[in-house]
Amino acid sequence: MFAPLFLLHAPDGFFSTPVALFMWAATIAALAISLRKAGQDLDERAVPLMGVMAAFIFAAQMFNFQIPGGTSGHLLGGVLAGVLLGPWAGTIVMACVIGVQGLVFQDGGLVAMGANIFNMGIVGTLGGYALYRTLAAALGGELKARLPAAAIAAWVSVEAAAILAAVQLSVSGTTALGAALVAMAGWHALIGIGESVITVAALSFIAASRADLLELRNLRPGRPGATLSGELP
Repeated sequence: MFAPLFLLHAPDGFFSTPVALFMWAATIAALAISLRKAGQDLDERAVPLMGVMAAFIFAAQMFNFQIPGGTSGHLLGGVLAGVLLGPWAGTIVMACVIGVQGLVFQDGGLVAMGANIFNMGIVGTLGGYALYRTLAAALGGELKARLPAAAIAAWVSVEAAAILAAVQLSVSGTTALGAALVAMAGWHALIGIGESVITVAALSFIAASRADLLELRNLRPGRPGATLSGELP
């Protein structure tokens, strides 16, 4: 009965028209801010990394892992994109990935795309990155602190997206809030574990092979407070 509610890529018809339009407006506003901020903060040498990151997240999302209940989960990638590119550029990358999935692969509806981008690409990236920065700073800021911070932030980003989708479903009249929360937050607590594992594995590999990529976005000439190694990615 609730299997369709497990999907964060919501199809059209799950959200009411007012909710869908409101989420489109919020998404457009957030992306406009992200584009402006990314232009100010991102080193131009990191621009190619945005394409590589988008391709990686897109490919990684094609691999689903099964969870009990006959459904599956996959990497969202918002925290990973935020750590490597910064929250603003990471948000743009996530919006592009989710948009292509909806337009080309029909993974999520067009009317519902604003909500899908907001839930996974904006809340998952901006919110997840903010939590990552807070936790990493509290734990000391070194790499050994950044990895557990990223793991926690990745899990929370999945749960936050699921809870927000449940609220949207309830406001739309699709299902009762309690049922939506059980279906979405309950199962995505498991999916979030996979998100954490993949995020930490990717960051560990990058730290071991190309540690400079963890610092590249901080090196824009003239950026206030930019340092070679002193600022958290």
